[in-house]
Amino acid sequence: MNKAGEIRVISLGLIRDGERIFMSEGYDPVKHETFYRALGGGVEFGETSHDALQREFQEEIQAELTDIKYLGCLENLFTFNGRQGHEIIQLYKCDFVDSKFYQLESLVFSESQTHKHKALWMDISSLKSGKFKLVPEAFFEYL
Repeated sequence: MNKAGEIRVISLGLIRDGERIFMSEGYDPVKHETFYRALGGGVEFGETSHDALQREFQEEIQAELTDIKYLGCLENLFTFNGRQGHEIIQLYKCDFVDSKFYQLESLVFSESQTHKHKALWMDISSLKSGKFKLVPEAFFEYL
């Protein structure tokens, strides 16, 4: 998460396979709440959001992307781990180059040596029904 009082620019990729979508699982220890959002990460200074998306997928799960199409920009104000956050999200629709990713149920990846994360395929209906929490909720407009 960004420093207090800063706005973070991130690039996220929505990958859909029929009626399921590839999500990253997160957990807020203060709220005791599990949530799901598209995979991706921060845009570095001097880097386009398109390039950041490709870099993040390569770094996190060693995946190449294809058919990358810009969907739009979202602003996300939220609270995580007791701290207020503010993100500008550059959202893209994309696909995996390697079909093996469509065969996986889930995978574990590391953003750092101490933080392990899980990425998984989820039924869109389970997100729309509210059974699982999708963040930000504005993602529903793109499903």
